[in-house]
Amino acid sequence: MASIEPYTNNGGKRYRVLYRTPERKQTQKRGFKTKRDAELFLASVEVSKAKGEYIDPAAARVTIAELGPAWLGRQTHLKPSAFRPVESAWRIYVLARWGSVAVSDIRKTAVQQWVSELSSGDETTKPPRRPKGATTVIRAYGVLAAILDEAVDDRRILTNPSRGVNLPRKVKKAHVYLSHEQVHELAAVSKYPLLVRTLAYCGLRWGEATGLRVCDVDTGRGRLNIEQNAVAVGGKIIVGTPKNHRRRSVPFPRFLADGLAAECAGRHREDLVFPGPDGSYLKTARVHDDNFSWFASAVRKADVPRITPHDLRHTAASFAVSAGANVKAVQRILGHSSAAMTLDVYADLFDDDLDAVSVALDNAYSRSGVAKMLPNA
Repeated sequence: MASIEPYTNNGGKRYRVLYRTPERKQTQKRGFKTKRDAELFLASVEVSKAKGEYIDPAAARVTIAELGPAWLGRQTHLKPSAFRPVESAWRIYVLARWGSVAVSDIRKTAVQQWVSELSSGDETTKPPRRPKGATTVIRAYGVLAAILDEAVDDRRILTNPSRGVNLPRKVKKAHVYLSHEQVHELAAVSKYPLLVRTLAYCGLRWGEATGLRVCDVDTGRGRLNIEQNAVAVGGKIIVGTPKNHRRRSVPFPRFLADGLAAECAGRHREDLVFPGPDGSYLKTARVHDDNFSWFASAVRKADVPRITPHDLRHTAASFAVSAGANVKAVQRILGHSSAAMTLDVYADLFDDDLDAVSVALDNAYSRSGVAKMLPNA
């Protein structure tokens, strides 16, 4: 049974409420100046218990710094390349701002202010805080929101105060599509010409190309079997499955067959097709330093638009579409999770399909009886 008892301290007479939690655990709340205040608190506790909305005050006092590491440790579904930016977002942005704050003390307005400050920066601080990109802000917010979601699930707070805040919009970078001639020029002046052509015509991700083994090349069928992905994480190469864990078979044009066969000749089946100078995995080609990046140097020499190795996937998609490949074929080549994703990413490549629809509708109308009935239409 709940009860209200008076007691005396240095501040005079006070009241405490003795009650049981839904788990039948005896607890209390002290410090009420009037019996009326104590009665109102007890009534609110009984109502919250009846509605299933009771929150243990002790559980609500836990801080983000206490919950964050455990949440981070449960993200075992993420690949190392995906986990690293999440861990950085937690450490640099979430822990620094919210680490000492109890989950019950977080307010939606404070979260909105934090998101706005990350997006706009602050020139008045020393050193000045520069504005963060939309991807960084959304990732940091996502970490905080996910931790608070678990706090809701564990009955530490009733609702997630971070949900519903306004987030910055990601601005999609315009795709750069090279022509066949530009790809030829880029390959001709690069250190790894066959690798450049393979990226531009097969649409492989960088890690998929550098992780390609001799046994993955099927010159008879004209296929590259994408079985693994070599990604740089914290300066180390981590080898795992392709993105989304989806293995796939990618066709390559016949004019690449001789070059690929030559690269594979005399090598063990587990050897890399495009190894680095030391025979191990080729490291990421940097694009901002001509003196240390073979790819950036080749881009400058070939006088093509400034691109990254990943941008050659866009070129591969454009070549496939212009050659008549449908969206499902392009999806399989690029390894997208769905055709809808391919359409979202490369909607501009299918503009000609809209023109074809217009022509088809006009032809159908012309063949119909309506066209003869309305000669002036």
